[in-house]
Amino acid sequence: MPSVFSWIKREIVYIKDSFKEIVKSFIIFALASSGLVIAILLRYLGYNGTVITFFGLIIEFISLFLCYLLLKGYLKSKVDQGKSEGKE
Repeated sequence: MPSVFSWIKREIVYIKDSFKEIVKSFIIFALASSGLVIAILLRYLGYNGTVITFFGLIIEFISLFLCYLLLKGYLKSKVDQGKSEGKE
């Protein structure tokens, strides 16, 4: 029984330590699905397919750019760690 509690405590600490990455992944998911959400919302409001496509594509391009910026910083830090480990 004590091993179960230690496992739960270890997992909670792991989640607490990786909270920043969890928030980033939620933001990336929201950005990636924002074009679909806009398309569904505009369809519900009664707009035609041209307007839905135009705004959906604009929102998707903006969200892809923001995802790129978020992932660029993440990948840069991982590459820097790999280079520093290789020098040692």
